[in-house]
Amino acid sequence: MSKILLQVIAAMEAGAGAGLVLFPSAIVGLLISGSVDSLAALAVTRIAGAALVTLGLICWFASRDSASRTAIGVVTAMSFYNITAACVLLYARIGNALTGLGMWPAIVMPDALAGSCLACARRIAV
Repeated sequence: MSKILLQVIAAMEAGAGAGLVLFPSAIVGLLISGSVDSLAALAVTRIAGAALVTLGLICWFASRDSASRTAIGVVTAMSFYNITAACVLLYARIGNALTGLGMWPAIVMPDALAGSCLACARRIAV
């Protein structure tokens, strides 16, 4: 299961990251109905996209040996990332009243992935 989970995470993160690198304004608009108004914001958005692609690559390579300690570390780290990302987006929605068509899916999906990651890491570690 962890192999499939890591491959799913890899595809999702790399896809989201590629979208942020290639189409930053469209993705930000879809996610929070906001805009990338300055060159600095555009650069930071693309760097975030590159980081997501990197996370996707890490998960993809970890999926090749999904029972290793390294894979357990990757799955655990991705749990932290997914929980943090969901909390940041939830705060953006509730605290800052940002909204977008992709906001709620972007809040719910990382939580589901984090739960799957934690369950998987626990099972592998035992």
